[in-house]
Amino acid sequence: MIKMDEPVNVLGDPLQPCSTDPLTGFFRDGHCNTCREDSGSHTVCAEMTAEFLAYSKYVGNDLSTPRPEFGFPGLKPGDQWCLCASRFLQAHEEGCAPRVHLAATHARALDIVPLDVLSQSAAAHD
Repeated sequence: MIKMDEPVNVLGDPLQPCSTDPLTGFFRDGHCNTCREDSGSHTVCAEMTAEFLAYSKYVGNDLSTPRPEFGFPGLKPGDQWCLCASRFLQAHEEGCAPRVHLAATHARALDIVPLDVLSQSAAAHD
């Protein structure tokens, strides 16, 4: 049985929803919840940009092409999605990190990405 980690965000508050349209998260519950089995740490709630989607495709993770066989609609600029923390950090280091919603980013992201790095990409309403 998979045991979900406590739903706490990087600010120490209850984890807020990231997106239900498209439905995101390791558990596909709209939140960036995680657990030991989530080896990719899908914990960073990010708002997609054209630049980030092109970068992600370039490094081998095409998030923009629909994959109906997996129930994946494909992402477009403006969509929010629970990104792997390591992919976010990689994009940050390359200068194309998407905006982050801190209230919807799981505290486990801090195992990989420092809070000051996440804060540099924080969305205006966070």
